[in-house]
Amino acid sequence: MATNDRTPGVSVQGLGLLVATSLMWGFNWPLVKYLLAALPPFSIRAASGLIGTALVLAIALARRESLVPPRGQWGRLCLAASLNVTAWMALTTLSLLWLRASETTILAYTLPIWAALLAWTLLGERPTLRRGIGLVLGLSGIVLLVSHGTPGESDVAAKLPGVALALAGSMLFALGTVLAKKAPVAMPPTALVAWQTGLGLLPLLLAWGLLEEPDFTALDTSHWAALAYGGALAFGLAYVSWFAALRRLPASVATIGALMTPVVGVLAAVALLGDPFGLREIGALALTLGGVALATFAR
Repeated sequence: MATNDRTPGVSVQGLGLLVATSLMWGFNWPLVKYLLAALPPFSIRAASGLIGTALVLAIALARRESLVPPRGQWGRLCLAASLNVTAWMALTTLSLLWLRASETTILAYTLPIWAALLAWTLLGERPTLRRGIGLVLGLSGIVLLVSHGTPGESDVAAKLPGVALALAGSMLFALGTVLAKKAPVAMPPTALVAWQTGLGLLPLLLAWGLLEEPDFTALDTSHWAALAYGGALAFGLAYVSWFAALRRLPASVATIGALMTPVVGVLAAVALLGDPFGLREIGALALTLGGVALATFAR
């Protein structure tokens, strides 16, 4: 996602929006894992995506933002939607079939590391020593996270499909971020989110219709609440809040907020789902976030 450095100081309102964004995104990971016990993966993302897209579209209309994509930029818009919505939502959700919510959260938010590597290839941004160290730290965190099984769980090899899916989703989202920096779509931010989520949802809706037969009548109140949360907050308001924070904060401060999301996600998974949180999880989270921070802020 693009960032904005025009704001010289740190706005209290901006910090509040940043914290709200991190909380909304972070809490959604254990809720999606919880929903997987009642619904298949594409159904969860497609249903919540419909709610979120409708909400973002309503906000864009209320702000009277232009919803007409610029001529000649449909290709960029569709590519961004496929990478930042379709691939990200589908692959990270599928990874939860093999991984705990805390594990997927840590792996998914390695994306700044992959963005730094892709920026070297696609934008000519040569990696610095600090970014190299950040990459090593991040990869060490991944290895620590997946190299040992938890008592009572299946062996490590059984987790590898989930690890591959989570990392693939992270890498493709990073690719979308780098391509957006290289060739951004010139649209107002909320309208752009509405288009990206709408277009990105189309393959998820197709997979839902062709591959799955969800039984929404079997959902209880907690399932519906989790689904509504994922749509209205994590898929809808969180993106609006994120862009609002970017308009009020320097890019460096906003990026720190992005590092809060996996911490919230891991702690929420521990509290809501009983995910283990021992030395291995703490070490993996610390190494990964340290690597992400170095990759993000290295100059």
